[in-house]
Amino acid sequence: MKLEGRIALVTGASQGIGRACAQALAQEGATVAAAARNRDKLDELVAEIAATGGKAAAFVMDVADEEQVKSTIKSALGQFGKIDILVNNAGITRDQLVMRMKRAEWDAVLNTNLTSAYLCIQQVISSMLKQRWGRIINITSVFGQIGQAGQANYSASKAGLIGLTMAIAREVASRSITCNAVAPGFIETSMTAALSEEFKQSAVKNIPLGRVGSPEEVASAVRFLASDEASYITGHVLNVNGGLLMG
Repeated sequence: MKLEGRIALVTGASQGIGRACAQALAQEGATVAAAARNRDKLDELVAEIAATGGKAAAFVMDVADEEQVKSTIKSALGQFGKIDILVNNAGITRDQLVMRMKRAEWDAVLNTNLTSAYLCIQQVISSMLKQRWGRIINITSVFGQIGQAGQANYSASKAGLIGLTMAIAREVASRSITCNAVAPGFIETSMTAALSEEFKQSAVKNIPLGRVGSPEEVASAVRFLASDEASYITGHVLNVNGGLLMG
């Protein structure tokens, strides 16, 4: 139980990678503040964690709404007294070729995937600074590193998360707070399930390990970065992509 006594806030915790991260952190003893828009799915997650002896609480929050972010994190801090670990995982896609992409599609993805991370960091950082310990983990993407046609908004948001990760890492390192990113490749989630079978088969051909990854494999990387074992790692992007991007 390496995270016993730690409080972890996970955004986008109702499904996919966020759900797996919440479960992995709870398994290590952390109390999880699970945040997402879907109350029913959050309640299911909290019940699952409790059934295995873990601790979690649900917080309904739309990360694209600044006031909701502020009020929800204030509520979590009021309930738990601190937040030690922040996992910025919430993300959406609005795929379209740039010549046809509407401003609303650009804004929605940037607000949800990037601006929300800034807002959440801003709300938890005082708690971390006071105790001189913290772990900030941003879930970016291989497409923030190599780009993807039809995903100018998504790729830009995920590349922005990498820059944000490094800037925050430099700002708070003197207080023993680390800030890292995890960059998944093709992971079996509802987001990738929407892709055509032809596209998926083509993508797998470019993955040296010859398969897509699981949310649990991404969560294992997050669990490591949240632990004391990763105390000398900051400003780093940990690739979990089966070899799709190396170097």
